[in-house]
Amino acid sequence: MLKKFARESYASMTEFVLPNDTNTLNNLMGGRLMHLMDIVAAISAQRHSNSTVVTASVDNVSFATPIKLGNVVTLEAKVTRSFRSSMEVRITVYAEDIPNRYRYKSNEAYFTFVAIYPDGKPREVPELVPESEEEFNLYASALRRRQLRLVLAGRMKPEEATELRSLFQTV
Repeated sequence: MLKKFARESYASMTEFVLPNDTNTLNNLMGGRLMHLMDIVAAISAQRHSNSTVVTASVDNVSFATPIKLGNVVTLEAKVTRSFRSSMEVRITVYAEDIPNRYRYKSNEAYFTFVAIYPDGKPREVPELVPESEEEFNLYASALRRRQLRLVLAGRMKPEEATELRSLFQTV
C-alpha cells in the first residue's frame, strides 16, 4: 500500500467576513463556516488520496466563540488518519481582528471523507504516516473517534468497538 506523510495532506484557506456572510448579530453564520470547513477539509483529503472525495460525516461542531463582521478567518485542515477508503480530517478555525491585533481559535471539528472512483465506488487511499508527536497522538485517537462514529450511526455494535469497550460496558 502507498504511504503519505502527514505534511502532504495539509490545506489552509483564508477568508474575509463580509456582510453577506453574517447573521443579524453581525456574526459569521454557522452554515457559512461549515461550508468553508467542508471545502478546506475536502482539499486536504484530495491531496492525501489523489482522488475525488465525498463528505461522509461531520463530528460535533460547536460555535462557542463568534467570528465578527470584518474579521479574517483562517481554516487549517489536515488528515489525521486514513482507513481503507476513508480519511479523518481535523479542521481548526482561527479568527483575526486585524485592527486590534487579536487572533483566537474559534472552532475545531473532524470531518470524514471517502475517496471514490469516477463511477462513485469507494477506492483505497494511501496509509498516513504521522511525523510529529502531535500527529501520532491524533493518529492514535482517530481509531476511537471512528469507532464512536460507527457505533452512533448503528454501523457497529458497541461490543465490537474494541477501542471503546470500557465506555459501553454495563455493571
